[in-house]
Amino acid sequence: MKKIVLIFLMSVLLFGCSNGNNVQTDPQQTDQTNEDPTKSEELIYKNTEYGFDFTLPDSWKGYTIITDEWEGFSLQESEEQKVTETGPLISIRHPEWSSENPRQDIPIMVFTLSQWDNLQKDEFHIGAAPINPSEIARNTKYVFALPARYNFAFPAGYEEVEDIMNSKPLNPIEDFSSAQ
Repeated sequence: MKKIVLIFLMSVLLFGCSNGNNVQTDPQQTDQTNEDPTKSEELIYKNTEYGFDFTLPDSWKGYTIITDEWEGFSLQESEEQKVTETGPLISIRHPEWSSENPRQDIPIMVFTLSQWDNLQKDEFHIGAAPINPSEIARNTKYVFALPARYNFAFPAGYEEVEDIMNSKPLNPIEDFSSAQ
């Protein structure tokens, strides 16, 4: 009887050790296959009017483009709160966005080179934030920028948009047809 109990315990011990090894290798395999989701299959939004491509992860398939306008306000006391500059604001909207469940858009402000220079010289400002938009990229005609504090409301998807922006997805194009 003691031999049977001893054989049973040895079997359990051997079986437990062999399963433990399998459990330890699974996370390593998972880590290797869980690559950056923004690097899986990618979509490319092409903007031929202003000359840039924007790479999106496959999860954004079905995105929409929202066009709006940014406004720049004078910093001179005599023209305080007067709009002195305007330009395009192109937002890439996630396909799961809805009015009931809004998600973070990817906003891209478009400046002419002279507008960008004037903004850097504090000849006008955009919005109430004391922070200027941040340059993403430029081509020979335009500067592409992110609005200051664009994600400070922390809507759903803001972390994903940060990850996308950290991958430097905007590629300026020099040879393009511009409507301006």
